[in-house]
This record gives sequence, structure tokens and C-alpha cells, in this order.
Amino acid sequence: MMPILKKLIVPLTLIVLFAVLGFSLSQKPSAPDVTFTTLQGEKISMASLKGKVVLVNFWATDCPGCIKEMPDLMNTYTQYKPKGFEVIAVAMPYDPPAQVLNYSQQKALPFPVMHDGLSEMVQAFGGVNLTPTTYLYDKQGHRLQRIIGELDFVQLRQLLDSELQ
Repeated sequence: MMPILKKLIVPLTLIVLFAVLGFSLSQKPSAPDVTFTTLQGEKISMASLKGKVVLVNFWATDCPGCIKEMPDLMNTYTQYKPKGFEVIAVAMPYDPPAQVLNYSQQKALPFPVMHDGLSEMVQAFGGVNLTPTTYLYDKQGHRLQRIIGELDFVQLRQLLDSELQ
């Protein structure tokens, strides 16, 4: 009886370990429980955005990739906002606040913009230190993607089409 039990312990242990690993890998990280304060002083909590697909974009006015993708981000936002898409643009702590405000006004950015002067968002999103860095969350607040570098807007629109049906 004992040899059979010994032969079963290793396979059963492996099955349990793989099941736990599979379950943990299938769990998507949730959005941090944060509240953004826009340049206009409006407060927007991640919790209040449940039911929408949310894109949080960390950017800087001196980041060539950020500036290059901004027109496409504006167009995508305008196209998908009526379907339940929200964008929050988070300017990096080192970016001069007046420069962020000036850029936002000059380009008439249509989505909420905040300046992360105290690095609260940088820390809450796991220590963002490269721009652009973008987080995309589904309607339940689970992370769909983390993209470091410029967005692929064809891919983003395909994802939005499937998430916003």
C-alpha cells in the first residue's frame, strides 16, 4: 500500500502546483485604487471609471514618442469616448507644470490631464520611469495591457472594438 501512495504523491503535488500557477497567471492585475486630480482641479477616481475601458498614459512634454503619439491618441479618444472609452494623461513629476498646462491648452487635449508632481501615480502604477508608458484596463478594472513605448494604434483600435461591443 505504501509504494503506491509514494508513487501518487509526486504526480499529485505537481498537478496541484500547476493548478495554482495556472490560476495565478490567469488573474489579471487590477487598477490601483487612485484618484487623479486634473489640471483643472477635477478629481477622477479609478473606481468611478468602472464600466469603461480606461487608458492611463504616462507622458512628458520633452518625450518625442509621447508628442508623436498624441494626435493619434486624441483621435482615438474622440472616436471611442461615446462607446465607453476614457483616457487619463499623467504628466511625469519632472515635467514643469506650466509646460504641461501650456501644451495641454495649445493642443486642446480633449481628455483629462494631470501633473503627477508628487510621484503618487508613478508609484501607484508600479514605479513608472519610462515615457510613454500606457496601461489599458477593461470595464471591470482589470489590466489588459502595459505598453512601454509608443502605442500601436491599429492594435489599440482592434482591442477597443472587441472590448467596447
